[in-house]
Amino acid sequence: MGICVGLQGLFEGSEESPDTKGLGIVPGNLKLFDSTEKSVPHIGWNSASTTQVPELTGKSLYGLKPTNKYYYVHSYAAPYESGQLDGWQVATGKYGKETFIGAISKDNIFATQFHPEKSGQAGLDVLQAFLEGKRLQDLDQVTSNTPSTSPSNGLTRRVIACLDVRTNDDGDLVVTKGDQYDVREKSTTSTSAGGGGQIRNLGKPVDLAKRYYEDGADEVTFLNITSFRNCPVADTPMLEVLRQTSKTVFVPLTIGGGIRDVVDTDGTKISALDVATMYFKSGADKVSIGSDAVLVAEEYYANNKQLSGTSAIEQISRAYGNQAVVVSIDPKRIYVTSPNATKHKTIKTVHSGPNGEEYAWYQCTIKGGREGRDVEVTELAQAVEMMGCGEILLNCIDKDGTNSGFDFELIRLVKEAVRIPVIASSGAGNPQHFLEVFKQTTTDAALGAGMVRVFS
Repeated sequence: MGICVGLQGLFEGSEESPDTKGLGIVPGNLKLFDSTEKSVPHIGWNSASTTQVPELTGKSLYGLKPTNKYYYVHSYAAPYESGQLDGWQVATGKYGKETFIGAISKDNIFATQFHPEKSGQAGLDVLQAFLEGKRLQDLDQVTSNTPSTSPSNGLTRRVIACLDVRTNDDGDLVVTKGDQYDVREKSTTSTSAGGGGQIRNLGKPVDLAKRYYEDGADEVTFLNITSFRNCPVADTPMLEVLRQTSKTVFVPLTIGGGIRDVVDTDGTKISALDVATMYFKSGADKVSIGSDAVLVAEEYYANNKQLSGTSAIEQISRAYGNQAVVVSIDPKRIYVTSPNATKHKTIKTVHSGPNGEEYAWYQCTIKGGREGRDVEVTELAQAVEMMGCGEILLNCIDKDGTNSGFDFELIRLVKEAVRIPVIASSGAGNPQHFLEVFKQTTTDAALGAGMVRVFS
């Protein structure tokens, strides 16, 4: 059985590395997805349907069901046309207008382009069928713990649960959430170190991640908002959180916070790549980089758009692929009277400024929104795309903690500027906000933090 690259290696070759030969067990070559009308990498939940293959009509290949969705993350795929690959059983996915091989089998070979281990119960059912040798079954006889959905062959947009994790005043690791990055309860009398009340405690990170998974979250993101700077890197508490979460949560896990070059408590210098490697080995599928991306983008433009090759984004994407690197962007609105009032790209906004301004530009910030930089949001998005970022987590300082819905104007602006997937974040206050952002924009996913408080 092969998974993802394990499937791709069975083919004769790939556009990704034309001079490198595959095993040649399956005829054909992999091609890069066309990014003209869709985001690349292809990230998210898609089909692995046998309905495209006449000889598999009414059959399930290793537990695959046309009504189930499976988790994909790849830029290159094997195109498929009906009648191709004589003797092979094929399940297909569709991304935009392109039909590609989602799974393939012959004799004792089975390979999936999707990740069954990250596809929830539907993926676990596939692994179980493979282990039990149930290669072909009648669809109506396939037992599955996965709720069936209406048949739809194509990528669905993701809902991502985000958990802000930090230590509280007692030293316990908790999931918290605040308004405009203030994570303390409002209080007029308190002896806590930060003034105000106790750290808001929504629960334990491992327990809440499992709850989100069981409730249907497509992905789970952990944001380490303290970075545990006084801990040896190898003993960072988030490493153990990832290890424990991976035992019960079978969807992709992202970790953000502290993914940078660091000096350990004993003085040892540790690269961002090594820090990311620790997280990947502990169960993370993606790492998220924040403030450092802004500083690197400033250098990129100062050097006439020349890549340094040494940034954390470049190093990690080179080692693990661009799909493993998310860049978290924290922009805020700067209102102006006209486009000529700034050198930056502006929008004409439907939400006028405090003095009636009809135009605004989005300034990128660092340090959790506390410091603004002279970088506009599309400049940053395009720079990190060039560096190898595979996905953008697009926050909005103005919307954070407001529960008033997403900033559609910001999302549209960034989606038009890049070809990689964009995750909309900040402002979700109820389930309707997720429906609205998917209807009003082409965002690839939407993220909610503090969702226990919002939806419980």
